Amino acid sequence: MRTALAVVLVAVTGCGATVASVPEAVSPVTVVNCGREVTFDRVPSRVVTNDTGITEMMFALGLRDHMAGYVVDEGNAVDLETSPWKADFEQSARLADKISAEVVQGANADLVFAGWNYGFSESTGFTPDALRGLGIGTYQLTEACRNGVGKQRGIMPALEALYTDLRNLGKIFRVENRAEELVSGYQRQVEEAGRLTAGKPRPKVFLYDSGQDQPFTSGKNAAPSDIIGRAGGDNIFGDLNDSWTTVSWETVVERSPDVVLIVDYADAQASTAARKQAFLEGFAPLANSPAVKGKRFFSLPYAALVEGPRNPAAVEAFARYLAGLG
Repeated sequence: MRTALAVVLVAVTGCGATVASVPEAVSPVTVVNCGREVTFDRVPSRVVTNDTGITEMMFALGLRDHMAGYVVDEGNAVDLETSPWKADFEQSARLADKISAEVVQGANADLVFAGWNYGFSESTGFTPDALRGLGIGTYQLTEACRNGVGKQRGIMPALEALYTDLRNLGKIFRVENRAEELVSGYQRQVEEAGRLTAGKPRPKVFLYDSGQDQPFTSGKNAAPSDIIGRAGGDNIFGDLNDSWTTVSWETVVERSPDVVLIVDYADAQASTAARKQAFLEGFAPLANSPAVKGKRFFSLPYAALVEGPRNPAAVEAFARYLAGLG
């Protein structure tokens, strides 16, 4: 289908904004998303995004004008305050705290960009199949693609998932050059960060998201595992073939982490990273772990630790922290 839509890309760089024209789309584009070919016969113009990392991918590509709005949970206030794309968030419509069919229909969406457990869920009935039945297209976050084992998620390392999504979105929105510029820059940043800890001992790192009865953490397929590994550490749950998942405190204690990386967002039991650290420091079973004894805690915003354009900077920040441990 021919589209008469003219698109303008605003690419934000550290030196200011640059503007580039994007050609009118004249032919369908097909990308592979979560193992399936998906064809777009026009450039989406009313996209609804769910979650901060997903939304920031659109902003990084200069696609704010293609969005009907975004959905971000109220617990992610730190993300919005610390975002390199804070101005884009402020100039875009925040549609709701929780995504639903009613929200995206109310926004007259032609595409929903979300992921399994990043908005899509059988328990709520908000799924790609359900949206297809409403005539609304979907693009799924690659970090959260299901891998064929039950509801386990993850089909590639998280940074590779980021590059895959940026390139796919570049094709869908006809901004391939901008996508390649971002990917090349991120790859250089990650490579340079890795040099900070090259040849140094690799500390065992426990990613603590939330949970006091049982901790919620990162298996090998969620972004923190790749970030930790590229920064010079080893995720203590890097043997779990899953994305974000719940484990037992007994296993955390047994694996004796040297460092704890805390996800800074408000959950049901702790509203700040400092409160999460205080809980861990006061949690008796962990008292003899090297991380607690050495007070080795580091925190990053939620948006830096889910797939998104803050991931490369997260690698650099954590690598600098680990390099400073001696």
